[in-house]
Amino acid sequence: MLSGLVIVLLPLVLGYLVPVRDARLMALINRGVNASIYVILLLMGMSLAGLDDLAGQLSRLGGQALLLFAVISACNLAALWWLSRRLGLTADPSRVVAGAPTSKWAAMAGSLALVAVVVAGVVLGLLLEWLTGSGLFATAETLAEGVLYLLLALIGCQLRNSGMPLRQIVLNRFGLAIALTLAASSLVGGLLAAPLLDLAWNEGLALAAGFGWYSLSGILVGDQLGPLMGGVAFLNDLARELLAFVLIPLLIRGHAALAIGYGGATSMDFTLPVIQQHGGVACVPVAVVSGFLLSLLSPPLILFLLSL
Repeated sequence: MLSGLVIVLLPLVLGYLVPVRDARLMALINRGVNASIYVILLLMGMSLAGLDDLAGQLSRLGGQALLLFAVISACNLAALWWLSRRLGLTADPSRVVAGAPTSKWAAMAGSLALVAVVVAGVVLGLLLEWLTGSGLFATAETLAEGVLYLLLALIGCQLRNSGMPLRQIVLNRFGLAIALTLAASSLVGGLLAAPLLDLAWNEGLALAAGFGWYSLSGILVGDQLGPLMGGVAFLNDLARELLAFVLIPLLIRGHAALAIGYGGATSMDFTLPVIQQHGGVACVPVAVVSGFLLSLLSPPLILFLLSL
């Protein structure tokens, strides 16, 4: 198992070692990441189509994802509420960022589009099975693994060239405290949920270690534990992002740390526009640092936990 961890982590590390100074090349890498995610999620849907008793398995997937989400969210909200009362971080809605990159509705539509890709994969797998007698399920899993290695290398390159110097990350005590609290409370939730889901302790921790990065957590977990558990991880982290879009406008003025932290890894990208619009400029660097740290931690932590 440890050798498998090294094999999967290697492209992530190699990608992180590559400096990119050409803006056009960086834009190409970003498009490559997005394209790889869509391809893998489509293949994950095709793999789901190959499960015996598909309807029953999908019902089980939804129930497990809902239970996992409820337990982890309860731990997150309690821990982040405690932190927000002690951290002294306040939003400044009088100094909002003009022209935020996208609306929360557009971002939510982008999230749901990824669900549509998984559904399309299931339909495609069933259609191929009906037409040819084989849904190419094994081929889909093999292709997904190959694209996964490419995706990890590109993500490593993204993280290296994100423009976040280590000094800036370490010195932002608010972002560091929020990231550590969100990570620790998520892992506690995963540990509590594991026996309820009839999972090993490390599998429960791995499912909780996506920290909202649904497009990656489902892929990594699915590669190791199969498409069903990959779907559970995907839906759990997707639900976090969707709830974050609702909570941020409601809570950021009174509990800024809670609102920023609950978004998890998405606070540096998908939920950042909502944080900008409702929390002002003071919250932006905190959200970026917190999201960056969680994004940096999530892939190696998931892979390490699944190797135990």
